[in-house]
Amino acid sequence: MPSTAIQNIRYDPSRRILSVWFVPSGDRYDYEDVGPETYMAFKAAFSKGQFFNEFVRDHFRYHLVEHGRSS
Repeated sequence: MPSTAIQNIRYDPSRRILSVWFVPSGDRYDYEDVGPETYMAFKAAFSKGQFFNEFVRDHFRYHLVEHGRSS
């Protein structure tokens, strides 16, 4: 999953939680009530960063779950 903005994504269909790890911080945010079709489209997107900006950011409630690398 090469991306300059998104390090990794995971999806929990039972809870409808999309977890996103960001480059370069490695911080993980969980986005709530994300449908499986959004996750599948995100996974298939050529540009993960562009997809995130257009279809995830500002569309779902989210919270910081864990910090990645320490500053």
